[in-house]
Amino acid sequence: MKKILNTPEGYVNDMLAGIYAAHADMVRPVGDNLRCYQTAHKTPGKVAIITGGGSGHLPLFLGYVGKGILDGCAVGGVFQSPSAEEIYEITKAVDNGAGVLYLFGNYSGDILNFEMAGELADMDGIKTCILVGNDDVASAAKGSESVRRGVAGIFFMYKCAGAKADEMASLEDVKALAEKVGSRVRTMGFALSPCIIPEVGHPNFTVGEDQISIGMGIHGEPGIRVAPMLTAQEIAKEALDAILLDMPFGPSEQAAVLINGLGSTPLDELYILYNEVAKILKQRGIDVFKVWVGEFATSMEMAGASVSVLRLDDEIKALLSKPAHTPFYSNPQLED
Repeated sequence: MKKILNTPEGYVNDMLAGIYAAHADMVRPVGDNLRCYQTAHKTPGKVAIITGGGSGHLPLFLGYVGKGILDGCAVGGVFQSPSAEEIYEITKAVDNGAGVLYLFGNYSGDILNFEMAGELADMDGIKTCILVGNDDVASAAKGSESVRRGVAGIFFMYKCAGAKADEMASLEDVKALAEKVGSRVRTMGFALSPCIIPEVGHPNFTVGEDQISIGMGIHGEPGIRVAPMLTAQEIAKEALDAILLDMPFGPSEQAAVLINGLGSTPLDELYILYNEVAKILKQRGIDVFKVWVGEFATSMEMAGASVSVLRLDDEIKALLSKPAHTPFYSNPQLED
């Protein structure tokens, strides 16, 4: 294993210390607990939004904490859930008096710990509610959306929920908006190689040199199948066939698209993939409003990519267009 680190055990805390050192004007820890990550800016009376999850996925999860988007993040070990105590501490730190939305991926450990933290916060008089992202079409059949994994598509939920909260909407309205966005986004991922967890020191699964894993999760969870390597055109078709069958578009509805690299896929290849996605969407009469290409939810150094498609309405378009700024992500004011 070759990684730039001091010790495998110190990997997460050393990474967090580096972020705080580089971006002290934007983010900071809660007291001495590096794993309670919060924005340096608070707005009294605004709904706060907290996420959380395992490390190893930058910029997911903590990378979306900043102006116009999320307020805090509880940080777990590599591919491990944060503790209920850490979630509780960050809840107290970012609460602005209007309640706190817990918005995170659909994983059992995270759900358990966020529920426990919410109970503790409620005893302190802080109102909380939970919403999970479950956009991965490969992880469960249509009709079983509640058990699907949350992957890169949660980016759209973060962006829109943060913009809604900035409008000083109520906790109920912010949650309802995020829920609507979550119901309109689908993702399909493809892995070309495994990754190495620092404390383990060896790959956590295998993909053959001439193979592609279709639908694999961001922790190495099994996908739909392993197949001989596909072309970019074939990957795009496979992804969009699954996404658009699961979430059909109506006449004149627009889309936002996210092409996400899993950690070691060159940006060149992500744009090759988007070119094929764009061709197919055009053929199917779907107009693309906005595209994001890059790394938004990674899996250490895994090679591969995911395609996320969001079905838009006027409200979602307006919220996507609002500015946001974090150490990892910036969105200028967009025009329709």
